[in-house]
Amino acid sequence: MSNMTFADARRPTSTEGTAMGTFLRIAIVAAAVAIQQPSASAAEFPSRSITIVVPYTAGGPTDIVGRLIAESMSQTLKTPVLIENVGGAGGTRGAGQVARAAPDGHTLLLHNIGQATSATIYRKLPYNALKSFQPVGLITDVPMTLIGRTGLKANSLNELLALLRENNAKLNFGHAGIGSAAHLCGLLLASVANVQLANIPYQGSSQSLRDLVAGQIDIGCDQTTNTTPQIASGQIKAFAVTTPTRLKSLPNIPTASEAGLKDLEISVWHGLYAPSGTPEYALDQLNTALKRALKDPHVIARLADLGTEPVAEERTSREVHRAFLASEIARWQPIIEAAGAFVE
Repeated sequence: MSNMTFADARRPTSTEGTAMGTFLRIAIVAAAVAIQQPSASAAEFPSRSITIVVPYTAGGPTDIVGRLIAESMSQTLKTPVLIENVGGAGGTRGAGQVARAAPDGHTLLLHNIGQATSATIYRKLPYNALKSFQPVGLITDVPMTLIGRTGLKANSLNELLALLRENNAKLNFGHAGIGSAAHLCGLLLASVANVQLANIPYQGSSQSLRDLVAGQIDIGCDQTTNTTPQIASGQIKAFAVTTPTRLKSLPNIPTASEAGLKDLEISVWHGLYAPSGTPEYALDQLNTALKRALKDPHVIARLADLGTEPVAEERTSREVHRAFLASEIARWQPIIEAAGAFVE
């Protein structure tokens, strides 16, 4: 009978102990290397072209911002960054497409303030504006202009307000769709001026602006990235800008506050999003590329031509973007509910 005790039976032999020690040393070294080196997936991102979905038609203000950013980001990421326009339903169709996309960082959403307001306007959204996306970073705040057709019998904001009150709910107000920034501007105008508008929704800003230039509709409210050239060329009238101070790009256009509508202040912020579940390494690389784009001299100069500029650097982080989106949802909810501007 062997004299080995129970304790002896569980104690490894010298050979087994040496092998186990070697295995542990290898495991420790491997773990250290893994910590120091990026994962294979991180090193390979992006593995193909990246698509930024703009949920509005081509040629509109959000599309212009998207194409500027895409061009610069492609240089940093060393892969093509393409724009896909998916218009309709106030931006929710394109947003829904991105929410359903594979969360690998290769399909993104560039949306504006409509990302926040759709959470209240649309009662049956197929996604959650906060939970279905991972914010990548904020891009720019674009001022808006209150505009009208050249034949309209008003040449100032005060004259326009008088005309609106005389023709209550008869003047056509064209906008880019329910929940769009232009629609929100109209809601705010109606609220602060105590007037009613005949809302004419379009599939995008470029279409509504084209009809305004042609005299098919009476008034509108759109971003400077879309209206500055037409205002400068005299194709449309500009009554006011929706900023606290006048714009360098449109110095002769007064602010709404100067005409007594101090509460008609709205700017259209833009942000970049990825589907929820996108890996951190992809989000970090995308955020880095976005930050570099916002420091690109060409991007800065082009945005300046359009009456805007990149957001301050402290607002470009993913965390700040997420908190800001939540605050904007809370800000617009009571305004939309008071107007009853819902889509079932």
